[in-house]
Amino acid sequence: MLDINIEKNRIRIGNRFSVEFQRTLRIPDDGEIYPLPPGLGEFPVHRVANYLDHIPDNWKKENSFFIPMYQKEALWVAFSAATWKPNAVKIGVGNINAISGERWDEQLHDNPQNYIVCPDQPWLDGINVGEGFIRQFVAVPLGLGDTIAAQLTGVDEFGGIQILVYEPKVDKFPDNPPPESDILLEMVSMTGSLEYEMGLGAGGKMQQKIYPDEYGLETWDIENYGYIFVYIVNSEKYREITGFEPPPSPITAQTYMQYGFPWFSLYDEEKGDLPASARLAEVKSIEKREAERAIRVEETQ
Repeated sequence: MLDINIEKNRIRIGNRFSVEFQRTLRIPDDGEIYPLPPGLGEFPVHRVANYLDHIPDNWKKENSFFIPMYQKEALWVAFSAATWKPNAVKIGVGNINAISGERWDEQLHDNPQNYIVCPDQPWLDGINVGEGFIRQFVAVPLGLGDTIAAQLTGVDEFGGIQILVYEPKVDKFPDNPPPESDILLEMVSMTGSLEYEMGLGAGGKMQQKIYPDEYGLETWDIENYGYIFVYIVNSEKYREITGFEPPPSPITAQTYMQYGFPWFSLYDEEKGDLPASARLAEVKSIEKREAERAIRVEETQ
């Protein structure tokens, strides 16, 4: 098992790979296609082990963390990895694989590919709906059936994010880094109880490719990995768990007006893109879910 450590708000898995969770704007869910919105600072990350008297029993897993998130925010996951020795990475949202739409498991598959490779994948903003697009990760309460997992399985089992990082097999890449002047870390920073938890739903549609694995499935050592759980809480429960006021969000109505531009662009025309997950493409956006609920209420009146 790879060692898990936290430095400020970045979680390190093994010696070379790390991940952080960036605040961003919820793009409009209006049928239009949007480029990537800006990062507006990282979410604070806390170890579950430091708050065992204040959290649900089902959170008490090894290498568990939690972050606070407001519903006016969206989230993107930023990866850091060494160019000279990459990692295979699986991302789960509520026990659903965010790349393939399959039920979460700890295996790597290539038909369809259910993982990413870091580098070159620098970030992930949402679930893969194919043809160069994703649907944005947005915060929704558990229990309403709006999460990605609830729509695909009917159950809100786990509202957070699972990340599973595999090392390459021995002799696939150098054991030691090149001279320091040649090292490049792909640091992408560009500038329990259901009432405790929030989950991730599908927001607006944006441009983002999920790159195919150029090394091949046989490159990765499935016996050598690190695994983390990241739970999501609302501001009220953050206060109850930690005893601290939740950090204020930098995102306001004015922020949305201000950040019509600039948007992040990733110049990746030479890269391929994984095909769509038919299963994930069926997940309804939060706007559509809320509209359906309003219709049902009207029909019963």
